[in-house]
Amino acid sequence: MSVENRGNDWLGMSGRKYVVTGAGSGIGYAIAETLIDLGARVAMLDRNTAGCEALAARHSGGVAQHLVLACDIGNEASVEQAATTVRESFGPIDGLVNCAGMLRAAPIKTVTLEDWDAVLRTNLTGYMLCSRHFARHMEGEGAMVHIASVAAHHPQTYSGAYSASKAGITLLSRQIAAEYGTEGIRSNVICPGMIRTALSEPFYQQPGIKERREAMTASRRIGAPQDIANAATFLLSPRASYINGAEFSVDGGMESMLMDLIPRPGFTAANSTEPQSA
Repeated sequence: MSVENRGNDWLGMSGRKYVVTGAGSGIGYAIAETLIDLGARVAMLDRNTAGCEALAARHSGGVAQHLVLACDIGNEASVEQAATTVRESFGPIDGLVNCAGMLRAAPIKTVTLEDWDAVLRTNLTGYMLCSRHFARHMEGEGAMVHIASVAAHHPQTYSGAYSASKAGITLLSRQIAAEYGTEGIRSNVICPGMIRTALSEPFYQQPGIKERREAMTASRRIGAPQDIANAATFLLSPRASYINGAEFSVDGGMESMLMDLIPRPGFTAANSTEPQSA
């Protein structure tokens, strides 16, 4: 996959066409907006389209340039219809971002089968359905980015099927890479850490939560949706043409901090033998 000389468009995104699920809010919204800002056309899919419509209206061309579709990714008929509409409007596409997701909190002891199945249907089966149907409209080359979570690596307790679904996404992405690689389609996964969105905002209204969470990251800050959008945009771009089947944790170094959370008297910055600056 060659990268043309596109002037200031270092990533080569101008004129490309992408599909983003879960584009109505949070991380999906940030990814869709970043792609639009870089000159791409974006089909925004969500069950609730209000956020997608607002995003399209904010940018030049609006819904005439971009596309807003109501879609339940856990329903194959809904995904198939969306894929057909995108094809009719855009022609061949250059990439897909699987970002739509859900969480239904419950311990394993009591989680209902209905809730367990609902989370898996959206977070895992939905990713497979979108990958399968939209891959058919990538001609010669294409890129997929799937948004999982660091909960794919560590159990998020009392969260029902959430961690299991996110772990499934990571292997699904590798399988897609292996099966579709000969068709020129790449598949990679991003595992976000703590990202401050409307969904998690109530946590930060509790005294001390922000500071405690920041202390759990090497970068000492909570991530923003734009942090994930930046990584996703690169992986979708021709600049990432030899990255396939990879997994990226975008967590501010949170997963590097495990040993720092274990009490170890004498092993702190205050006790460091390194020279201290004035």
